[in-house]
Amino acid sequence: MPSEPLIGGTGIGGMAGNGTAGAAAVKDVTTAEFMSEVVEASFDQPVIVDFWAPWCGPCKQLGPILERVVRGSNGAVRMVKLNIDDNPEIAQQMRIQSIPAVYAFKDGRPVDGFVGAVPESQIKQFVQRLGGGRGGPSPIEQAMTMAKEAVQGGDHATAAALYAQVLQREPDMPEAIGGLARAHAARGELDQARQLLAQVPKELATHAEIAGARTALDLAEQAEKAMGATGELRARLERDPNDHEARFELATALFGAGEREAAIDELLALYKRDREWDEQGARRQLVKFFEVMGPTDPLTLGARRRLSALMFS
Repeated sequence: MPSEPLIGGTGIGGMAGNGTAGAAAVKDVTTAEFMSEVVEASFDQPVIVDFWAPWCGPCKQLGPILERVVRGSNGAVRMVKLNIDDNPEIAQQMRIQSIPAVYAFKDGRPVDGFVGAVPESQIKQFVQRLGGGRGGPSPIEQAMTMAKEAVQGGDHATAAALYAQVLQREPDMPEAIGGLARAHAARGELDQARQLLAQVPKELATHAEIAGARTALDLAEQAEKAMGATGELRARLERDPNDHEARFELATALFGAGEREAAIDELLALYKRDREWDEQGARRQLVKFFEVMGPTDPLTLGARRRLSALMFS
């Protein structure tokens, strides 16, 4: 993944020391190692066992998320991965019938677990419960929070650097990939955004953050084409307020220039004048705006209410 210079000389590794604890938190084990790495080790520290196989699609979805959450527990728990194709004995003894199956061991015995690719929120609760609530936000979580705050403040350069640092540690983290692509798009670095999204693994292609980043890039590309013609577009609207194409392009250009409220106003005006124009093009473009801004953004919430009022008027 592309990288950015570290901010103030301090990266994620600086926040977390040398990062060796996070790397040691996850380990592949065999049947021969299970007693020492799981049963005996669980007397000192809770151990999570991920039973998986290379052919298991849900395992490939769950595994990276589980590893990331465990590494983010700041040493509260450890995790081992057991390939049941190569090491079937333990799975048979535990009567595991489907995978992914995740079991937590404490004091030499299994104490909790779940089966299937569950949501990340549920995984976090599982790990926190097992770790007794120990451990604050991980360096990765801190960096992601800082990046989001930078975006909210319009500092896309800082956000890009932070997301790039996260990707150095977690190269397949969709939230960071999407965040970096959005930051590139916001800075007009469209080629970098395209290259980044072109490298996204197939299994992450439909993730909400990746889809949102693609939408942001699409809008940025549209805006780039229209931004040099805002004066001409306004002149066209003065001559003909029903020049819907001009209003649509003006709204896109305004959005790309950061004038999001004005852009929303233009699309709502277009929808009010002719909601069926270009197969409800104004409404579809507004939905893209909402996706880029996020569902909790005050502008999104207000514009959704205004759009609903128009739709049912």
